[in-house]
Amino acid sequence: MTGVEDTLAWRLSPPSTAPWPVSPPAEELFELAPEPQMLIDPYADRVLLANAALRELVACDAEDVVTLSPRRLVGEQAADLIVFTEAVLEKGQAWSDALPCCGLDGRIRQVEWRAVRVSTAQGIAMLVAVRDIDQQQHRQAAAEANEFVRRGLSEWRRVERLFEEIEQENRLILQAAGEGIYGVSADGSTTFVNPAAQRILGYTADELIGENMHRMLHHTRADGSHYPSCDCPIYAAFRDGTVHKVEDEVFWRKDGSAIPVEYTSTPIRQNGDLVGAVVVFRDISERRETEQRLRQALDELERLKQRLELENAYLQEEIQEEFNYQEIVGRSEALRKTINKIEMVAPTDAAVLISGESGTGKELIARAIHQSSGRSSRPLIRVNCGAVPRELFESEFFGHVRGAFTGALRDRAGRFELADGGTLFLDEVGEIPLELQSKLLRVLQEGQFERVGGDRTLNVDVRIIAATNRALRDEVAAGRFREDLYFRLNVFPITSVPLRERPEDIPLLAPHFLRNACRRLGREDLRLTEGDMHRLQAYDWPGNVRELENVLERAAIISRGRQLRLELPQAERPPLATPVTPASDATAILTEQQKRDRDRASIRRALEQSGGKVFGPGGAAEILGVKPTTLASRIKRWKIERPDAAD
Repeated sequence: MTGVEDTLAWRLSPPSTAPWPVSPPAEELFELAPEPQMLIDPYADRVLLANAALRELVACDAEDVVTLSPRRLVGEQAADLIVFTEAVLEKGQAWSDALPCCGLDGRIRQVEWRAVRVSTAQGIAMLVAVRDIDQQQHRQAAAEANEFVRRGLSEWRRVERLFEEIEQENRLILQAAGEGIYGVSADGSTTFVNPAAQRILGYTADELIGENMHRMLHHTRADGSHYPSCDCPIYAAFRDGTVHKVEDEVFWRKDGSAIPVEYTSTPIRQNGDLVGAVVVFRDISERRETEQRLRQALDELERLKQRLELENAYLQEEIQEEFNYQEIVGRSEALRKTINKIEMVAPTDAAVLISGESGTGKELIARAIHQSSGRSSRPLIRVNCGAVPRELFESEFFGHVRGAFTGALRDRAGRFELADGGTLFLDEVGEIPLELQSKLLRVLQEGQFERVGGDRTLNVDVRIIAATNRALRDEVAAGRFREDLYFRLNVFPITSVPLRERPEDIPLLAPHFLRNACRRLGREDLRLTEGDMHRLQAYDWPGNVRELENVLERAAIISRGRQLRLELPQAERPPLATPVTPASDATAILTEQQKRDRDRASIRRALEQSGGKVFGPGGAAEILGVKPTTLASRIKRWKIERPDAAD
């Protein structure tokens, strides 16, 4: 190769796709050389020149040489190429049989790389000769055979007969693709090594043949302890004459690394005498990795199983709980607007804040949003924030690992983890203590958390729906609720309208609840009269829909036969105001109409005193000691005119 260095040096140029000029005579010699050769720019990873023999080896046309790169030729063994290149640049030359040659036709050939460093005006290059090992071995074998024949050595004939017997007795083993095979004589010396064994072990045949096999490959156990030859199953095969199969041991490569193997040691007999053994082995590193991945997958399945069990237990608890109602019932304009908002926001993942008085059906709205969303196949997990003890807040929301605190006997998934892929409904979110709100905010912002006592960060995809009967804006102003958390939750606000502001829904709700109550109690359906319906619509329902359902269930319990006995909780109604009654009338008994007339009069006097103002300080509601919304509902229902006021 060195004879063409100077000639090729002047041809070396910086990376370019431009064609080379007409070849000089020396370059023609390079082109016609029988040995595959190429000129490489080691810094640009380019093949600058490739002769015809190399192009034939890699199935490359002359015009495609510019597309070749050393990394492409060695395939997955780029790391070995780097080591080889550094050796050439450092020492001036290098040799390796560990680098393959991957042709453009997809074939992978086992070759020898021999390279020398070339200095040019443009920089340093590598002149590389590639020799096909298979062809070399064939030529070498043929030469050795010719030599043995020429010399007429009887020993070769004996060895040839011996190997014919081995081939006959172990045909399936010797034909196994990709498996390493080597022979061992009775004294432990290696007699032959196939190419697969050389590739796996990193040794050449010359380095192993004649050497003690156990000392070279099998000297140490997997844990690093000494492996005495007397315990070696390979030696045992030609001591006891039986086949020994081992599934979990290691061989040691030339570079000092261990390789997990399984192997079979088969004894060789000649004229009835044990003369050695044939060892067939395979690298089981990939199988080990597969088994490890399988174990990890099984562990993950077990974790998923536990999660599903926890999720199922939670859902069972949810099923056992008594919900206020199962579907949205009503026809009022206020309810229609609420349903429109549900339809708008449900297909999105936007956070929803549902506000309203207790018993107005905030959870029902949350369930309707979830069931109409793309997350309906995943669970809706409900948390009553007001019922979670302060010291258990983190565990309830984020879960814990076993031993995290006293009583943590097993790993437990939190509500966020259970709701992954679904919806988390934070009921009474305004009850969360201020110092714990920051922990909730982090999860909402980042979608990440750690179980209590755990060090593994979990990622969740959860939609948040919150509900409150508090005025959160006032809570923010009072410093009892974080402003950033409020804005995080209040992306899409929905107000759950109290029942007193939609009395037209009562004729639909009441029969619905009465039928459900009769069904639960196992009795015949009861019917509401027109008078019953008027009484229900005239009542203010401070407990809203929940109170209506409870009243009708109580009526179903106390009724006898088909006659409904409806009892409204008059005694539980807060008085509009303390009536001003003359002393002489202090013990007077008032009819329902008289009480209503008295209340109307009280409202008119309060409106006159407040100048028609209902809400706020000095308003009629404050004077009478009732909720402004309750008073506004009665003014509307009783058609009470009020003085002009700017409420």
